[in-house]
Amino acid sequence: MKLVSRPKYLEKIKVFINKPVVKVLTGVRRCGKSSLLQLIKNQLLYSGIDEKQFIWINKESLEFDSIKNYRDLHQFITARITVSQGVTYIFIDEVQEIEEWERAVSSILADGETDIFITGSNARLLSSELATLLSGRYVEIPVYPLTFSEYVTFRETIGNRKQSPVEFQDFLKFGGFPGIHVFPLEEDIVFQYLNSLISTILFKDVVSRHAIREPAQLEQIVRFLFDNCGNITSAKRISEYLKNQKINISVDRVQNYFAYLEQAFLSYPVRRYDLKGLRHLEYHEKYYSGDIGLRHGMIGYKDNDISGVLENVVFLELLSRGYRISVGKWGQKEIDFVAEKQNERLYIQVCYLLSGPETINREFSALESLPDNYPKYVLSMDTILPGERSGIKRLNIIDWLLGKQ
Repeated sequence: MKLVSRPKYLEKIKVFINKPVVKVLTGVRRCGKSSLLQLIKNQLLYSGIDEKQFIWINKESLEFDSIKNYRDLHQFITARITVSQGVTYIFIDEVQEIEEWERAVSSILADGETDIFITGSNARLLSSELATLLSGRYVEIPVYPLTFSEYVTFRETIGNRKQSPVEFQDFLKFGGFPGIHVFPLEEDIVFQYLNSLISTILFKDVVSRHAIREPAQLEQIVRFLFDNCGNITSAKRISEYLKNQKINISVDRVQNYFAYLEQAFLSYPVRRYDLKGLRHLEYHEKYYSGDIGLRHGMIGYKDNDISGVLENVVFLELLSRGYRISVGKWGQKEIDFVAEKQNERLYIQVCYLLSGPETINREFSALESLPDNYPKYVLSMDTILPGERSGIKRLNIIDWLLGKQ
């Protein structure tokens, strides 16, 4: 497939090129991290950097199978650095496959004229050990599957663009993994690819990494989380559900599985925030899938799940825009998303359709009760939207996702 640019990420990375910090791209497997490395290399080549100044290591290729630990990595790289040629640009893809890789990267960064870019498919890539070894000398760039606007760009680039409403229906069904665009967008074909992808992620980044002896239990938990995206969930609730299915699993083990799935970027917990008490609540988080296509590849696509799917899409969009996200609680009322970054805050309610007075009052009353003046939005699939209500903006979800607000 033709390499498609992702300018949002390239702009974030560009400011750190040729700076003495390791550029760390993190995200779920197959979300496009390797392509971003190639795009960075292409930009450097275009700027006049010689091909000889690049060292490329892809741990998913058998060519680099001999690099198993930090000593192998250090030896491989230092043997290929030529001081006289200027800065050496080092790209290491899926670096978590190399044992104690951070020791080699720290040493190489300190020793010479290098610019280092690495990718990893595990959130623990930036563990406390790495933070200690590379304190102040790395920057993390989270990478997510395609947002809807990026999805549209991909379809335009390969010449298969449809009208926005139809395009959005495909996006809701198939999600944002770049790899789906090499196939015809048909359920049997794409879901088979996505099912294979989630099996790979579960095996490599969860079962194998954490030596899980009961992978069937893990799969049941993933199915439950995917089937309940956007619903309040707890480890205790899942443990009790599985016991009803004649599967005995402790609450502690379920919590461990939650953590492993989060580390592999398959599932994101969102804590509830008491806007009156100004504190996060300890229990009953909501969980969202790392990609809606993965969800549907595993449990199938069902039209009656549309509300939770739309919430999931908005959640991932907010993540890609750099927001920290909570579920807001104001008395007995709930706000779907409280999104914050720097001194900015947004409140967002997500609804499929504002179909009548009862639905409209439910979605707006929670936002109307908030006493501050931060921007408030109600997002829905309605195409004919009246003006603001109490200063709360009504927006079509597709328009919001495409930045037309």
